[in-house]
Amino acid sequence: METIKIRYLTEDLPRIAAIPGGDWIDLRAAEEISLQQGEYRLIPLGVAMQLPEGYEAHIAPRSSTFKNFGLLQVNGVGVVDGRYCGDHDQWYAPMLATRAVTIKKGDRICQFRIMKNQPEICFEAVEHLSAEDRGGFGSTGIC
Repeated sequence: METIKIRYLTEDLPRIAAIPGGDWIDLRAAEEISLQQGEYRLIPLGVAMQLPEGYEAHIAPRSSTFKNFGLLQVNGVGVVDGRYCGDHDQWYAPMLATRAVTIKKGDRICQFRIMKNQPEICFEAVEHLSAEDRGGFGSTGIC
């Protein structure tokens, strides 16, 4: 089991907890924020964390974030580098409002998980690859 050191920068938010068997952990807005349609804002999440050595965090919207708030996380998935770990390195969610909305303090607006850092890799240029051509693109095989 890995241990994550967490500093709560907003004392009256519920504490973060991993749900047994769950892969993602909810994060909450640290303050009430009103946005107009088309407005962009970094929404503070009220926490700073020191991840275990060799890990990074991935932050993504919850499945209900767009339905409930009309918010789009503008970077798709945010990556928090393990070196972003100081007392005041607060996590934020970069959101764009598609409609006028008020996010209340404590609303669950995104989620995160920790992942091992990518191992060191080396790219080798070759004239031909040894695998058979599948045609198409991705995993569909459709041209």
